[in-house]
Amino acid sequence: MNAALAAGLVGLFALSVPVAVSIALASIIAIHFFSNLPLLVVPQKMFTGLDSFPLMAVPFFILAGAIMTQGGISARLVDLVKSLVGNIQGGLASSCVLTCMLFAAISGSSVATTFAVGSILIPAMLRHGYPVGMAGAIQASSAELGVIIPPSVPMILYAVSTETSITRLFLAGMVPGLMIAAALVVMVQIWCRVKGHGKRDGEGRQAILPAARRAFGALMMPIIIVGGIYGGVFTPTEAAAVSVIYALILSIFVYRELSWSDLPGIFRAAAVSSGAVMLIISAAALFSFLISLSGLPGAVGTWAQENFGSALTFLLGVNLLLLVVGMFIETSAAILVLAPILTPVAISFGIDPVHFGMIMLVNLGIGLITPPVGAVLFVGAAIGKVSIESTVKALLPFYLALFAVLMAVTYIPAISLWLPSVVL
Repeated sequence: MNAALAAGLVGLFALSVPVAVSIALASIIAIHFFSNLPLLVVPQKMFTGLDSFPLMAVPFFILAGAIMTQGGISARLVDLVKSLVGNIQGGLASSCVLTCMLFAAISGSSVATTFAVGSILIPAMLRHGYPVGMAGAIQASSAELGVIIPPSVPMILYAVSTETSITRLFLAGMVPGLMIAAALVVMVQIWCRVKGHGKRDGEGRQAILPAARRAFGALMMPIIIVGGIYGGVFTPTEAAAVSVIYALILSIFVYRELSWSDLPGIFRAAAVSSGAVMLIISAAALFSFLISLSGLPGAVGTWAQENFGSALTFLLGVNLLLLVVGMFIETSAAILVLAPILTPVAISFGIDPVHFGMIMLVNLGIGLITPPVGAVLFVGAAIGKVSIESTVKALLPFYLALFAVLMAVTYIPAISLWLPSVVL
């Protein structure tokens, strides 16, 4: 049955069948032709895969991100960061990185971060003389932080599929996220000085205090959400609902950039996005059930123990696998399919599941900006009207920075585990 699952999945992906349909159809074929299970298992497992309280956070965070994108929150964050660093050479490009970090902390989505920040800063960078490829590359690499900085939807999916603490994962993502942001800022500064870009970035910069006053409500959002989770005030799922309510209040009554007539369109777009993600989750639940039933995780664990001499070599192999997978498979699907297989093997090597989760997320985050199926890469290029080829060429130095952070996160567990151990 394992061979049928793998062959069906690869074949359907090769035919460009949508991810959720590919996973579900491969599972149905394996059940019908290569097992004695009744087809009644299909709706049962797809339903129970969604019957999870933590998963309710996913549509709430998607809705909150949609509201914030159109509610003026991203523009205020951009103005604040520009007021802080926009006066230095390359300050506008550095603002892109730091604004993406802040927006990721309240949206949980790399694609939402790309839309919200890229639609403002990519045109701004082009007006200030940045090459089109560079502008797209900076935005794409910065939006990867949406996967790493909590609250992150992929983190929630990893936690649910591996029964790992969401709170510990959220805490674990803070230091790697800050490291990625710092590495990107350093790369931006080196590039701007070598190429001579960004010398006019201080033009139109606001004073710090007015910008901080305008952005105060937006800055309070991650403090309320993340602080509430870590302080035990509410669960991550409840925090997602709070984020929607707070975003509505801020956008409609405080900033007044949304009207009640805008809400149906926002709700509709969020419902479509949520439906797509939840369909992938339900199909992956069926797929994971069949994988567990076949004994594949145990077989993979035995093979890994026999062929990898240590945890270090196992992690090297996992990194290579995930980097390739991230190039071709959507992040949510990759987590839901691979995490239940690889995490037990990692645990058998003595690797903490929270640490392993961060390794998976950083790898798959890089996949988001890597062709041929990098969702963030394509969105960023489309927003800036930049060609994929020029963006990928400009991304090469940023890949080096991201790989350096990936190696550090992989082989220094304390980067991921220090903060959870201190707080919890």
